[in-house]
Amino acid sequence: QVQLVESGGGLVQPGGSLRLSCAASGSISSINDMGWYRQASGKQRALVARIASPGGTTYVDSVKGRFTISRDNAKNTVALQMNSLKADDTAVYYCFMVSGGTLYWGQGTQVTVSS
Repeated sequence: QVQLVESGGGLVQPGGSLRLSCAASGSISSINDMGWYRQASGKQRALVARIASPGGTTYVDSVKGRFTISRDNAKNTVALQMNSLKADDTAVYYCFMVSGGTLYWGQGTQVTVSS
């Protein structure tokens, strides 16, 4: 059984920073893409950033230049460094992983940007 466990969410003021981390454990074969989606209240879940196994990255336009995704293949972890946070970044953030043709999700971590 594969598990993704996220950490690092919380409350931050506009302009602040947070770092989200996600660790995969269990019977994991080779991991392809890893990344993060988010779901704001009343909205659909949407991609924030993804990173491929060789390291290529994709970001949604609204976070480019502010968020940085990284992964550690040896530890099966993915992180999202979020800087210059805005109120619009408030959402539940979900880690995901594609391994062996299967998509796995974390349980979600709340990020609230508010003064």
